[in-house]
Amino acid sequence: MSTCKRPLHLCIIMAATLILTACATNPTKEPVNEEKLAHIHYQLGLDALSKEGMLPKAFDELMTSNSLHPNQPEVLDALAYAWLLRGDMDKSEQYYKKALAHGGSAPSMNNYANLLNKMQRFEEAEVMARKSLDDPRYANQDLAFINLGDALLGQKKFDAAISAYQQAKMFNPDSTLPEGKLANAFFLQGRLNEAAVIYHELLRKNPNNRNLVEALVEVLKQQHKQNEARQVLGSFSKQSTSSLDRAWAMDKIGQLE
Repeated sequence: MSTCKRPLHLCIIMAATLILTACATNPTKEPVNEEKLAHIHYQLGLDALSKEGMLPKAFDELMTSNSLHPNQPEVLDALAYAWLLRGDMDKSEQYYKKALAHGGSAPSMNNYANLLNKMQRFEEAEVMARKSLDDPRYANQDLAFINLGDALLGQKKFDAAISAYQQAKMFNPDSTLPEGKLANAFFLQGRLNEAAVIYHELLRKNPNNRNLVEALVEVLKQQHKQNEARQVLGSFSKQSTSSLDRAWAMDKIGQLE
């Protein structure tokens, strides 16, 4: 057994140097799990998409995720939605098509149907919405029926559209969206009394909703109920907390004179 014949403090320094050298030449760094990291960036991207003013951050996170683990359908789907929010429907469509080409299922089909409705390609939207509904496990059945109804309404298939909106209501009874869609379909079909009943009920639940007021006023004008339309606008003007909404209501009342 060899012994250090140098002074004790030199032996200690030499031993420490050997230990540091061994650590430097034998790193224990764990490899990066790029798939896991990509999922983290995807989740951060989704979170940014849900917040106002965070769209650039959403693009950054989602593009990073796609770079680390390319062509994951849920990431491509989120990028398609991000492009839609940015106002570029062509880019949005490209990413929805990529998502579907790489295994995108009912959610991507339904989201693509929504885009196609916005592009007024209603026949294609109907096909895509029906494909999404072929999967009974899809959680957002109500939204798929909404998109189907919009596609049918765009083709002036009023009865079929109304049926789709009613199905949406069955899947999500607490949502007011199907009822608003139903009222609009009744209005476009000329079933004004039914439309008015629904709009009155929705407005009772949401008295400060300007869009509902505007829709109901249009129905009342078609029914030649000018006085009732003035009452609706006057009530809205008095209880609204928005000066712009109050001014809009007063302008509408003036137009009814």
